Parts: sequence; structure tokens; C-alpha cells
Amino acid sequence: MGFISDNGINTLELDLVATVALATLLLLLGKVLRKKVNILDKFCVPTPVIGGLLFAIIMLFLKNSQIVEVSMDTTLQTPFMLAFFATVGLGTNLSLVKTGGKFLLVYWGLAGFIFVFQNFIGISVAKLTNINPLIGMMCGAISMQGGHGGAASFGATIEGLGVEGALTIGAAAATFGVILGGLVGGPVSRYLIKKYKLKSEQELGECDEQSSSGYEVALEDECSTVTSNIIINHISIIAICVTVGSFISTAITNSTGVVVPTYVGAMFIGVVLRTIGDKLKIIKVDTYCVDLIGDICLCLFLTMALMTIKLWELSGLAGPMIIIISIQVIVLIIYAVFVVFRLMGRDYDAAVMVAGLLGHGLGATPNALANMNSITSKFGDSAKALLIVPLVGSFLADLIGIPINIGLINVLNFFA
Repeated sequence: MGFISDNGINTLELDLVATVALATLLLLLGKVLRKKVNILDKFCVPTPVIGGLLFAIIMLFLKNSQIVEVSMDTTLQTPFMLAFFATVGLGTNLSLVKTGGKFLLVYWGLAGFIFVFQNFIGISVAKLTNINPLIGMMCGAISMQGGHGGAASFGATIEGLGVEGALTIGAAAATFGVILGGLVGGPVSRYLIKKYKLKSEQELGECDEQSSSGYEVALEDECSTVTSNIIINHISIIAICVTVGSFISTAITNSTGVVVPTYVGAMFIGVVLRTIGDKLKIIKVDTYCVDLIGDICLCLFLTMALMTIKLWELSGLAGPMIIIISIQVIVLIIYAVFVVFRLMGRDYDAAVMVAGLLGHGLGATPNALANMNSITSKFGDSAKALLIVPLVGSFLADLIGIPINIGLINVLNFFA
């Protein structure tokens, strides 16, 4: 940790510990601001988004003013993300997956269709504004649902076809998407809950071990006593999920060529361990402890992701790119409210899934989880949404989207 000077501007370098300390302070600041600023709490804006984005805005001002630039060590960002998804898996068992089969398939199809209209919007607006349609695709599903990973991989491919600036524009569009995905999900979901007077199963008094819809209701056991020994036990279980899951994901990717994100493996191993533990009584999972650890990991991960966003890179977005992204946001909100919400049952779970869809449809799966957590912490749990959205947003949707993106790139390049 220290200052270095580069081209007339001082750079403050934060080491790993200082970066985590900053993330925790920003998270606490976000919580305070959400309590103090009524509009933030009213529209369920996630606290990591508040603190992280505020810091990113301050960094934009300091850099543009040539005062100071901050360089951060985000080594722990990925482990926090993996640990969170492991806790999602540990909070679920395979019986839930079986019960949710129908809704899982419907949501999968709805998420897959997003790739179609996001690419259509990007290509259409690009042609209307006389820019390369492949650049339009970089502001479509590649960077919206694909996030920074999709922007990096497909951007390099498109630049290899002779389209300059695709990688930079894709990264900027993905950054914009992460920000907007975290801002619109909560308010839209809250609108649906208030308009249709929706209630969670806890509020309806249906808090039996098995709900009427067939989903277990994950309730915080207010009588649960979390000791240091219990926390250590669960950290060890989570570490096993992350380690084994990462190994399996990497092995599948290397052997088949199908990219399986490491957090999918961590979540899957969590589900398996929870299911085996429940049946054989060899692993006791304390739901309250798992939820506590998961919430901490999610908040720190998302805060770190947002506070390290380089907002000045968004200045590279030309007018047509801003138009494309603005249309993407509007169309996705309309799609979520009038199509997804209705087809997923028009109930409380459907409203929570709308928050998740807007999160991963514009940004990334952690955005989706933060949006849903912001809603459920205020209105009640949704086991169905917490199961379906991560599975589809983190992996299953890409099984539809990646072939669509590859096919369109080849078609557009052929007719270029």
C-alpha cells in the first residue's frame, strides 16, 4: 500500500487487506445511506450497489481532476463469489430441483429468448445509425447477458474480423449493464409486489416445512445459536464445495470445450452435499449460518465489483451505443413485467424472479442475486426464485445464447 506517480497523476495502491477494508466500509456506508435516503430504501436498491457505485463516481471525479487514481487488489473478489454460490447450493436440495422442473424450463426459455431480441435491437439500431452491425452486437446480448466475460471473449473474436474497438465498446457496455441491472431490478419488482398486493408465503402464514407450492421455505431460525465452531464447520464445507466444484467445472470445460463457469460447479456440489446430508444424516447444514455467510460473501463481492468499475471508460461510448443500451433497458423491463411475470405465475415468486431477470439480463448473475436479496429482505423469502434464477442466469441461458451469438457473428461477417 502506497503512492506512486505516473504521468503527473498520483496512484494510491491498495493491497489485499486494504481493499477488503475499503469494501466493508463502503458496504456499511451503503446501509447507512439506504436507511437515511428514503427513496433508496423505498425502491429496494441493493446496499452494495449504493456504496460501490458511489465510490466509483468519486474515483471518476478524482481521476478526471488529475488528483489521484486508486489501484486495488481484488484477489479475493472471485473467492467471495464462489463461496456465495456454494451457499446457494447448500441451501437447496435435489428434491427442490425436481419440484421446480416446470418453472425452471419456462424461465430457461424466457431467458434464452432475451438473446434473440437483445441482438436484434443491437443490430437494428447499428444499421439505422450507419455503424457496423457487429459493433451493435457488442451492445446486445454479448455484453448484456454475457457480461464482461462475454464482452472479452466475443470482443476479441470480432476484432479479429477487422472491427476495431469492439473489445473496448463491449467492456464499456457490460459495465453500463452491471450498473443499470443493479439499479432497475429492485424498483420494478417492488412495483409488481405493491400493484398486485403480493405476499410471500411467510406473510400468508404458510410457513410449514413444505409449502403448498411444493417448495421448502427457507426461514431464519431465530433460535439458532451460531458459535465459532459452527461457523468453522460451515466454512470448511463451503471450501470443499468451491474446491471440488472448481475442479469439476474446469475438467468439463477442458474435456468438452463447453465453458462451465466455476461458480456453477461450486453451487452444484453444494446441492449434492446438502441432499446427501439430509438423506443420510451425515452432514448437518445450519440454514441460518449458511445464509449468514452467503450474505456476507455476496455483499463483499458485489461491492468490490462495483467500486472497481472504471466509469471513465464509459466515455468511449458514442451516441449510437448509448441509444442501443437505453433501448435494451426499456425493452427488457417491458418484457419482464408483461411476459416473464405473467408466465411465471403472477405471484410473489414471479415478482422476485423479475428482479433476478433484470439483474442477469443486463449485468451478471451476482447482480440478480443482489436484486432478489434486496427484495426478499424486505418482503420475505422466495425459495423458488433463489433456486431457478442462479441456475439459469449463470449457466443454462448460455447454452441457448452462445450458439445464437456465434451464428449471428458468422452471418453478419459473411454479408459484410
